[in-house]
This record gives sequence, C-alpha cells and structure tokens, in this order.
Amino acid sequence: MSTTSPLPHSTRLVRLPAAAIAAIDVVCIVAFAAIGRGNHGESLGLAAILGVATPFLIGLAAAWAVTYASKHAAPRTIRQGVLVWIVTLAGGMSVRSMSGGGTAVAFVIVSAIFLSLTLIGWRAVAARRSA
Repeated sequence: MSTTSPLPHSTRLVRLPAAAIAAIDVVCIVAFAAIGRGNHGESLGLAAILGVATPFLIGLAAAWAVTYASKHAAPRTIRQGVLVWIVTLAGGMSVRSMSGGGTAVAFVIVSAIFLSLTLIGWRAVAARRSA
C-alpha cells in the first residue's frame, strides 16, 4: 500500500514536448482570432486572422518568457497555464491598445473567457490524461 498521495490536479505535468505545448497554445490563439472574425462576418484570410492574433501571440511569447525565467521549463501545469492566460491576455490587450486596436469591455470579456477555456482547459485535459 502506497502512502504517497497523488499530485493535486493543478500541479500534474502535461507530458508533451515543449514544442507541442507551444504549438497548441498558438493554435488556441489563432482559433480565437478566426472564430471571432467569422462571428462578425469578417474576412477569414490568413493576413486578417493574423492581424487579430498577433497582439495575443506577442503576449503568449511574453508569457512563455516569464515561465522560462522562473521555472526554466515549458508551462506544463494548470497553474502555469493560468499564468500563461493572464500574461497572454494582458499582453495582447496592451499591444492592441498601443497599436490602435479595439479594447472594448465586451471584447476583453470574450477574450478572457475564450483564452481561459482554451489555454488552461487543454492543460487540464492533458494533465488528467497523463495522471
């Protein structure tokens, strides 16, 4: 009988290579931009989607830099996913604001919800599966 308890769900590791974790994060942001543009009946061309996604991709790069600076590793836990979400959202909104992009309250709320569900959510699913 083992006396060790399982790791709390928030600290379980996602067992994927760093490049795969980064790629999934990028897909979440590009999907966010594409879905948003589609819901507003706007162009779904690559340049148009990247125009919306780029500020958040810059925020994501900052989030990864913060994670690597503090942990010297890819953000593999749900807890680190929360950090990725916060920095990505704040960084993305800051870059949008500085570049003349919209930061209406409704957009910030929708962005926060979608990015939390995706950037944290996929880590929760992956951590649970690897437990």
